[in-house]
Amino acid sequence: QVQLVESGGGLVQAGGSLRLSCTASGGTFSNIAMGWFRQPPGKEREFVAAIHWSGYSTTYADSVKGQFTISRDNAKSTAYLRMNSLKLEDTAVYYCATSRRIYPTARPADYTSWGQGTQVTVSS
Repeated sequence: QVQLVESGGGLVQAGGSLRLSCTASGGTFSNIAMGWFRQPPGKEREFVAAIHWSGYSTTYADSVKGQFTISRDNAKSTAYLRMNSLKLEDTAVYYCATSRRIYPTARPADYTSWGQGTQVTVSS
């Protein structure tokens, strides 16, 4: 079983940027797809982005296309989410997760391990 720990969240003004990190231990990091999800206040968890096990293909939610970038460094067992031009609507707890699939997927049921989440708060 893979253990995941997110970091890099915090308070940022609208229009600013943050980079979230997700470090994995246990399991086999290099051979699994990874994804990022978020849960805004009072709402259900939603898909954000996912990346192929090798990093060569990605998929994004329509709401963050062109704004967020997912990447991974298998040598460091770490995935990243670069968030630019942050808006108030981006305020949420952000979670990373690993999938049994090698290709990126937006389906929560395809993910088997989840991190504890990191808070991102965007202020005006």
